[in-house]
Amino acid sequence: MLIHGLQKMTLLDYPGYVACTVFLNGCDFRCPYCHNFELVDGTAQALMDDEEFFAFLGKRKGLLDGVCISGGEPLLHKDIDDFIRRIREMGFKVKLDTNGYHPDMLKKLIDEGLLDYIAMDIKNSFAKYAVTTGAPNINTSIIKKSISIIMNSGVDYEFRTTVAGGLHQADDFEQIGAMIPDAKAYYLQQFTMRDTVPDRELYSPSAEEMDTFLKIVKKHVDSAQLRGVSD
Repeated sequence: MLIHGLQKMTLLDYPGYVACTVFLNGCDFRCPYCHNFELVDGTAQALMDDEEFFAFLGKRKGLLDGVCISGGEPLLHKDIDDFIRRIREMGFKVKLDTNGYHPDMLKKLIDEGLLDYIAMDIKNSFAKYAVTTGAPNINTSIIKKSISIIMNSGVDYEFRTTVAGGLHQADDFEQIGAMIPDAKAYYLQQFTMRDTVPDRELYSPSAEEMDTFLKIVKKHVDSAQLRGVSD
């Protein structure tokens, strides 16, 4: 396993815990608002191999509670279960970030008790999933399957949507709310432009727009909250 990015300590990525975040390369989506597109298109150079990463973790025992595994899409890696198993054997909790397009691997990890927290991106309403993911042939029934697996897993979880002006409108959030009714946690995150974002015409919704979207979602998901919103 090659590691393409490492945030050595974060208080934000794993709710309630001090963690590091490891980034794996590769993704089956091409989201136009992606902040980590260099991991998606393969241009990012590997930072270290897994042995170097585990050596790093060994030095962080007692300082870190958990490891967030992000990307890219981590579940593309066929040996992800062995990677997670080794992290847990070292005494760390594991949070997985996923796009929800690999439900079979997701269920396997859940059934083997390898995940402590799951964060799944809900990209948009199903009608707009293809354009929002940059994957014209996407099968949204796969996304539905992952949502069901997560909500019935017994594992702590959250759903989240990065809200980008030019991609998301009020009606989308009516539909998204209906996709995850009474979810345990759902966050609307405000898109911000970075140098790595492919579509330079996207923009950050206003705080007022974000609040409007939140009110719409809350009709279906009372737990919904805003995250990372600024004026």
